[in-house]
Amino acid sequence: MSNHKFQCSSCSSSYEPSPTLLECDRCGSPLNISYVTQLGSDLHPTGWSGHPIPLPLDHQKDLITLGEGNTPVVQLNNVKNRIGAEIYVKQEYMNPTGSFKDRGTSVMISALKSFGINELVEDSSGNAGASLSAYAAMSNMKAHIFVPESAPAPKIGQIQVYGATIHKIPGSRDATTEAAKAFVRNNNLVYASHNLSPFFIEGTKIFAHEVFREFGDHIPEDIVIPVGNGSLYLGMWKGLCELKESNQISRIPRLHFVQTEAVKPIYSAANNVAWDTSMIRETRSGGTAVGSPPRQDQVIDALIRSKGSCTTVTEKELIDWQKFLASKEGIYAEPTSATALAGTEKLIRSGEIGKNSRILVPITGSGLKDDQPN
Repeated sequence: MSNHKFQCSSCSSSYEPSPTLLECDRCGSPLNISYVTQLGSDLHPTGWSGHPIPLPLDHQKDLITLGEGNTPVVQLNNVKNRIGAEIYVKQEYMNPTGSFKDRGTSVMISALKSFGINELVEDSSGNAGASLSAYAAMSNMKAHIFVPESAPAPKIGQIQVYGATIHKIPGSRDATTEAAKAFVRNNNLVYASHNLSPFFIEGTKIFAHEVFREFGDHIPEDIVIPVGNGSLYLGMWKGLCELKESNQISRIPRLHFVQTEAVKPIYSAANNVAWDTSMIRETRSGGTAVGSPPRQDQVIDALIRSKGSCTTVTEKELIDWQKFLASKEGIYAEPTSATALAGTEKLIRSGEIGKNSRILVPITGSGLKDDQPN
């Protein structure tokens, strides 16, 4: 008997876990994990010595790990001088493949491997593809990674060195997704989508549990996250809800998100502004460049329930922040991470975040994996 089931994020229909079921058969919405027993309650992530964290696995030996997680939190004093608020960053670029995606990949690959899956398909602008390729390699699984032709060369090179088969697709990020889905259908393979897999968020939620372990009930009042599909944002929300439900925290921080002016579907929907994929423009922030995010409604729901806010930034603003972080704090962040810091500054200036607030921002990935800023 499994310790979890799949549950529709919209209509609450329930399903037995399956490696091929990614959307509700009744309404087409994405699926979440819902825990139904205490089986596996003694399982723990890599190197974990804290409170119990529910994981969708039956045995500890099922967990496939490269040592992800347990990333440090540091305070940014020079950033504080610039924006006037107390700000911390959690250095997710110190995960095994250089991004936060390793958290979700570890749990997703572990679950799929337990089903006996040995060949996978994923689409990615870079970080998720590299992460899945690495975990698939150590698990003796064959990986097909679909990437936009415009993806940064360092990220494509990283995917390739892990031994995955790369499929370069011209056009938008959404065109890459459609090509991957067609390949899955035509070859009867498993679509290991970090955007849709309910297992992926079960890995990213560990981020929230680590923040609690760092701060206890004194978690920063505001958390700002860059959002493309929202896997870290939703993982943070789920982890915080688990902590609140188990009475380990007395309040849930405000969760804010940032997108770019070039690609802003969730921001537009949250603010009732007209937007469609024909309006997509080129952006350096590849991790947020998703025109049709399948979990958009869930992100907006978490935004509302956490009393958060959202904003967008320009290419100049995010590039300026990437350079500032490197030259003033010694942190070479990917442009997606700089997007979150640029957005944080705007949210403070607009009054959405108070200057007396303590703020946490993830450095989602390393600048070494991206093209160098001009």
